[in-house]
Amino acid sequence: MEASSAAQIIVAIIPIVGIVMGAVVVFFYLLWNHRRKILLIKAGQYSRPEFDLLSFSLLAGLLLSSVGIALTVFLTMALGLNYGILGGIIPLAIGIGLLVYYAIRRHDRGP
Repeated sequence: MEASSAAQIIVAIIPIVGIVMGAVVVFFYLLWNHRRKILLIKAGQYSRPEFDLLSFSLLAGLLLSSVGIALTVFLTMALGLNYGILGGIIPLAIGIGLLVYYAIRRHDRGP
């Protein structure tokens, strides 16, 4: 059974509209956040937030490793050993790299 051409057009437009709406939300968030920071700087109340790279690398490494393991196992079972499993191996490798970075930096920092 073939879908009508109107249905095909609607199905093709839905992801485009979603991407555009997401881009609009991100744009206005960045714009309003920038204006807020400018006003805080002018008022003398702005303090730069501290970014903990060590905690971020641990969290991102754990998340990427777990997602990479799940994707690698699923894609291997579903597709076998082919180039499709790169969709799981790439986040797994990045996650392991971040966890190694965390371990090295934690060791350098000391107890």
